[in-house]
This record gives sequence, C-alpha cells and structure tokens, in this order.
Amino acid sequence: MTYFLGLTGGIASGKSTADEFFKKKKIPIIDSDLIAHKIMEIGQNGYKAVVDYFGTDILNDDQTINRRKLGGIVFNDKAKLKKLNELTHPLVHQEIKQQMAQYRANQENLVVIDVPLLFESGFESLCNGVLVISITPELQIERLMKRNDFTKKEAIARISNQMPLREKEKRATYVVANTGTIGDLEKKLSDLLQEIGR
Repeated sequence: MTYFLGLTGGIASGKSTADEFFKKKKIPIIDSDLIAHKIMEIGQNGYKAVVDYFGTDILNDDQTINRRKLGGIVFNDKAKLKKLNELTHPLVHQEIKQQMAQYRANQENLVVIDVPLLFESGFESLCNGVLVISITPELQIERLMKRNDFTKKEAIARISNQMPLREKEKRATYVVANTGTIGDLEKKLSDLLQEIGR
C-alpha cells in the first residue's frame, strides 16, 4: 500500500531542501506549489478565475500574472487572501488527488505530498503521516528576507498569514528541526525514512 507523507512547515523553513533530499532518494513528490503555478498560467482555469476577480492590474505586459503584485494585495488583506484561496485551492486539490490516484495505481511505496497550507486546507486527512520542517521564528524571518528580497515588515506579513509553526508541530506525526546545515537536515530525514520503514 502506498504511504502518503504530507510535508509542510512555515514559509522559508526548508521544505524545498527536504524535497531535494527525497528526490535524490527517488521518492516521488507531489508539489502543490508547482500545481498552483500551473493553474495560474494563461489559459488555465485558475488564471481566468483570478484575473476575473482581481482585474487586469495584476498582469505583466505579456499578460502573465505578476505574482509579487498579487501577493502584495492578498497578504495585506485577509478577505482577499481568503478569496484567492477559495478560487485556487479546489483546483489544486483536484490535481493532487489525481496524482495520488496515479501513484496508488502504480503501487508506489512512498510518496511525499508537499503542501505549505496542509493543515489550513484540511489536507492532513488524505495523508498517512505528516512531517513538519521546523525552524526558529528569528531564522525564518532572516531566511525569508534573504530568499525573497523582502523587508522585515514584508517577511513578517507573509509569516503571520500562516498557521503558527508551533501549532503545526503539535498536529504533526513527525517534526524535524532545520536549524543546522543541509547535511544535518538530510541526516535527520534519512533517520525518518528508517522510522517510517520505507
């Protein structure tokens, strides 16, 4: 039977680094962020729904969605963020479920489902276990500012729109702290795979 491991954490906590480790181990990954990007491409259902609601001001000259501009709108207005999620989450979930069905049919041993808003969107019910990549608040702000070229205020606004990391840790099956090097994280993830028995 396929074991579906949900992967989540806070923004800039190290989920992508964990994904890279799992890829090296030849473990399939269903990446909700990639799916979310795909449904927002020109001609896709998500694109039409988002542009219809938010207007053409969020578009670049080539008519693609300017994600930074859209982020600036929704991460400073909880009602608009809620609306964006209502427009896009069902489409993302539909695609994730289709990919899960495919891996199940192929009798894959272990599949990682990377969903940043896993608990917020009630997705843990589809997983056999949930792994939270944990990080200190200070390190999270620092990494997000560096990674996205954000001001401290922008970084805090993004973080505060997610469920607190401590809350996610309480609800997780497994918690891995990512406060050291990439090598440290990979060692912990390797131990985790042994614990899961996969």
